[in-house]
Amino acid sequence: MSQVRVRFAPSPTGSTHIGTARTALFNWLYARKTGGKLVLRIEDTDKERNTDAALEELLNGLKWLGINWDEGPEVGGESGPYFQSQRGDLYKEYLQKLLDADRAYEKDGAIFFKLEGERYTEYDDYHKAEVEKVRTEPVVIEDVIRGNVTRREERDFVIVRSNGDPSFHFVNVVDDIAMGITHVLRGEDHLPNTSKHVELFKAFGVKPPVYAHMPMILKDPAQGKGKMSKRDRGALIEEYQQRDFLPEAVVNFIALLGWSPKDDQEVLSIDELIERFDIKDLQKAGARFDEKKMSHINFEHMKRLPIDRYLPPAVSALGKAGLVDADTDADYLKSVLQLCQQKINSFEDLPSFAAYFFTDDYTVDPKTEKKLLKKADAAERIQEVIPVLEGLDSYDATTLERAIQALADEKELKIFAYFPLLRFAVSGVGGGPDLLPMLETLGREKVVARLKKLAASL
Repeated sequence: MSQVRVRFAPSPTGSTHIGTARTALFNWLYARKTGGKLVLRIEDTDKERNTDAALEELLNGLKWLGINWDEGPEVGGESGPYFQSQRGDLYKEYLQKLLDADRAYEKDGAIFFKLEGERYTEYDDYHKAEVEKVRTEPVVIEDVIRGNVTRREERDFVIVRSNGDPSFHFVNVVDDIAMGITHVLRGEDHLPNTSKHVELFKAFGVKPPVYAHMPMILKDPAQGKGKMSKRDRGALIEEYQQRDFLPEAVVNFIALLGWSPKDDQEVLSIDELIERFDIKDLQKAGARFDEKKMSHINFEHMKRLPIDRYLPPAVSALGKAGLVDADTDADYLKSVLQLCQQKINSFEDLPSFAAYFFTDDYTVDPKTEKKLLKKADAAERIQEVIPVLEGLDSYDATTLERAIQALADEKELKIFAYFPLLRFAVSGVGGGPDLLPMLETLGREKVVARLKKLAASL
């Protein structure tokens, strides 16, 4: 069996859509699973829409996701150049082959591919005119995901436009032949094109690659119905980078858009994805985007990170919010993040979750405030606990628990008569990290000062 060669052939015309990234990922996974090669080929023949900025964003996005290519821009290879705009001589060579074989002809300044079969004319409702059609043999597309799909091309089609630019169908096939592509994994929106491509492969006397047309990505039901567009929340890879999502979590989530392992495990490492991936397991039905699932998978990956890997994206998020800077104590910062790691779904939530660790100007939750401070003994409980904390010889979670429990026993109360008030006094909210480690990390001075401030207000 010859080596698997797959290709990712994007057109850099704007921000990178999650569907584009999924196409790259599935090709990459298949190449890595089979020991094959991934070719990155840039379809940049649309001079008006293709931009250098979009190309740079595309390449940076792939690198951020960890999707590396074996041949293509910045890497090179034996099948280059890897920009279609630089492959004009090759297209002319293959065009001449069709002209010499009487499989192409010029009409109205353009060049058409000539189908084989009996020709006849028929009135066409779409064109509102008599058009020439061809009785061709049906094209059977052997699709790994969808089974055999039968289509028929009835009209000759343009392979070189009147302005001299080759068409997508023509260059797509020529490049796949010249680059030795064995498998084509792409979105199902390309399925209607495939019969044209198979006809071209036949005309060149080359066996078509194996096709696998992946399901479309559909909107999150909360956002509406239909195909997910670039305007929808969560649709752009750039957005996940800006929101400090983990790239391995984004890869994990994208992989589940149309594919799942046989044991239905959802949280998977990159190595596990490569080991389990099989294009035969891809589904036919549309893949539904689910932002809650994305957040859950990101959270699971975040929880598993060693603290040294957790620190950079966490510091990035806190820095953007103006909560930390180069002068922030590194040990204190690490202690805070170890408390927060098991509690937040994404780094973008970290600043609001942990603000009270870094500033006295934090938001107070009015519902929690009303619930706790409306109790008649709230002020009394706070006044009781302040001298206890001030008088401790040591200040750690174990000592804190013993001291507060002793106070509760003395007052014939449960320890939780103090815990909610303590949490609210130092954080302004009713939930968060485990209370006693949180009090230890904040430090005696800060905790007592905030308790006294709340006591004074009551």
